[in-house]
Amino acid sequence: QVRLVESGGGLVQPGGSLRLSCAASGFTFSTYAMSWYRQAPGKERELVAIISHGGSSTNYVDSVKGRFTISRNNDKNTVYLQMNSLKPEDTAVYYCKVAIILGTTFEHYWGQGTQVTVSS
Repeated sequence: QVRLVESGGGLVQPGGSLRLSCAASGFTFSTYAMSWYRQAPGKERELVAIISHGGSSTNYVDSVKGRFTISRNNDKNTVYLQMNSLKPEDTAVYYCKVAIILGTTFEHYWGQGTQVTVSS
């Protein structure tokens, strides 16, 4: 079955860095785009970054452009989110997600999330 396991969250001071990892299993990782979302308390879940199946194409929400970098290693079935120059407003639970085609529809799979807290 599809499994996504995030790691790497924690408490960091403003201006600091973290690297999140998402280990995937149960599907052909190299054939699917992967994405990172986040959800802050009292807010809706938002798309942070997405990377194409081969890694050549990426997109980011405006608020993280120039600070976050999404990447992937298809040999290790892992997607990463490098977060630099972190701000308090980046505090959220971060999730990785994959949308897998099943016939004519997509099934969305989420990890359990990892907490990122940016505070002094």
